[in-house]
Amino acid sequence: MSTADRSPEGSTFRLLKQPVFRALWIASLASNVGTWMHEVGAGWLMTSLTTSPTLVGLLETALTLPIFLFSLPAGALADILDRRRILIATQSWMIAVAALMAITALTGTMTPAMLLVLTFVLNIGAAMNGPAWQAILQEIVGRTELSSAVALGSVGFNIARAFGPALGGFVIAASGPWAVFALNSLSFIGVVIVLYRWRREHHESILPAERMLGAMRAGLRYVRYAPMLQAVLIRTAAFIFFGSAMWATLPYIVRHEMGLSPVDFGVFIGVFGVGAVTGAGVMAKLRTWFSVDTLVRLATVLFAFLLVTLGLMQKYPAVCAAMFAGGIAWMILMSSFNLGAQIAAPPWVRARAMAVYILVFFGGFAGGSAIWGVLAAQAGTSTALTIAAAGAILGMVSTMKFRLVIDGSVDLSPSMHWVEPALAFEPHPEQGPVMVTVEYRIDEENAMEFSNAVHALSRVRKRDGAIQWGIFRDVADPKRYVEHFVVESWVEHMRQHERVTVADKAFEERVHAFHRGPGTPKVEHFVYLDNQ
Repeated sequence: MSTADRSPEGSTFRLLKQPVFRALWIASLASNVGTWMHEVGAGWLMTSLTTSPTLVGLLETALTLPIFLFSLPAGALADILDRRRILIATQSWMIAVAALMAITALTGTMTPAMLLVLTFVLNIGAAMNGPAWQAILQEIVGRTELSSAVALGSVGFNIARAFGPALGGFVIAASGPWAVFALNSLSFIGVVIVLYRWRREHHESILPAERMLGAMRAGLRYVRYAPMLQAVLIRTAAFIFFGSAMWATLPYIVRHEMGLSPVDFGVFIGVFGVGAVTGAGVMAKLRTWFSVDTLVRLATVLFAFLLVTLGLMQKYPAVCAAMFAGGIAWMILMSSFNLGAQIAAPPWVRARAMAVYILVFFGGFAGGSAIWGVLAAQAGTSTALTIAAAGAILGMVSTMKFRLVIDGSVDLSPSMHWVEPALAFEPHPEQGPVMVTVEYRIDEENAMEFSNAVHALSRVRKRDGAIQWGIFRDVADPKRYVEHFVVESWVEHMRQHERVTVADKAFEERVHAFHRGPGTPKVEHFVYLDNQ
């Protein structure tokens, strides 16, 4: 068990003693409450402006579509530019749009089309904010406290989800939807103030910043060749698709099958939130007893129990108990997946990795919710939730080989061990492609082991920037092997020097151990010759 998993005081909540994190956590909690109030207000206002089910349904599309359109570009920007400035800009954007919505609602000039457009525009800010927000956590609290920071972030979100809609309902009843829009606008101000006062340590590279499209390609290439990150994405998708069934069917079950009031619905959500807070409190201790994979499996079974209870029992005390247990399970699962995604990416690509994680999460949630809603309507909620519970267990079993790593055992900090190439002339930064060759001399008896090791190294080359890779054996000299990899440009190869991590270095050392030539393997660089 690593120090990242152990808590000196045995509690996740000790991190709230850190001034910067505490201030940002409180500000984000207020902002999340404002956001949930806003969503209630937008839904209520739309039903007041129109009776069209299509327009009411499109409001949900306006809320979620920006995530799918802008998350990956947002992740690229957050890795290229100063994340603190991006967050201040996106929060300011949301202040302005929410204020505009308040003014139009107050003056009676809001129309259904305008509400859809402004909701979409507001959530562009939220989509652009998400990857940068996730990526700065480790900068604020450090690697060893990241687990607690992720858990506390989830606690704040669940508290806001438990109380925000109810507060929004009271405000709407007292003053109208314009008031929740105004309060949401004000709720972002605290976050801006904390970010403005935070002095981020930002280490500028001497290299030119990546371009947007190239940065997006590099991010997707990293995901493609990063098994540790892929494991997180697969495990997340396998759970969230089935776990979304609870959120898709709970309102219908409470109102139409259990015959309860909106207050009871709020009680169930509140109990779920209390379970989530409890889960955050005990998670550090649980991680000293169980591995993360075991803990995730136990949490999946516990959440499946919630789904079965909602589908088959539907007794008030039983549902309350199941919601409490489900809240604990949800906290363990969400914090484990989120933490795994953050730890699986080095700083240069962390925001892009989190953007892909957000896409997988929301894609699975949105797609799953739609499917479980349709299935519940056709076959009944009991059948839908029973199938979802079985699917969650099956998904857990079928993805067991994809191991989650959250203990910090893989060091993704920059190694900076590559030697600068000897240059007879200075290539233009955008000149390319660039081919790098590495020459090895390998004994015949080690050829198979070398092949396995160098092919494992190929994944490292590709996720750090190579667009082509190969290993060749000299037919005239069987002990001579030449590895080559191609990078888009000279500046992209220079970025590789900054991207290589301590973990990557271990792969290289494993390959270099087979080399039997004089000195270290010979490295040469070639720039593509244009026909001028």
